[in-house]
Amino acid sequence: MNKINMAHSYGQLDDLPDEILLFILKELNNIEVLYSLMDINKRLNQITHDSIFTGHLSLLRHCPDHSIYPLTDSMLDRFCSKILPEIHYKIKWINFESSSMKRILLATNYPNLYGLGLYNLDQETAESLVTGKIFQKYFGLLKY
Repeated sequence: MNKINMAHSYGQLDDLPDEILLFILKELNNIEVLYSLMDINKRLNQITHDSIFTGHLSLLRHCPDHSIYPLTDSMLDRFCSKILPEIHYKIKWINFESSSMKRILLATNYPNLYGLGLYNLDQETAESLVTGKIFQKYFGLLKY
């Protein structure tokens, strides 16, 4: 009996055309895409900078019991030190858990930000937001 030797051919993520790669990545959580693929190589960096991944960010974790928690410290560190400053001008909306609010808001400026989604917000912080005190404290932006 003859044995047929077939060479194994392995494709790599980087072998896929941009359109297919973008189609696949759109099915994933944009925070995971940014965290995992940004700065891997020039091509993936260009793809991860697409507004599909950078326009609306949810910098929090949803648990199966529907509770919400902040990102892990290592993820939050990378987002605040590297990712957010790099994509700050593309961000239009950010969702975050209140305990990470200060770090995220102070990580960079957000010139095109028009919306915030705040989770696990206590009453005092909510009142400070409504009166503008929290933005005065962190940014000194509001003048009366």
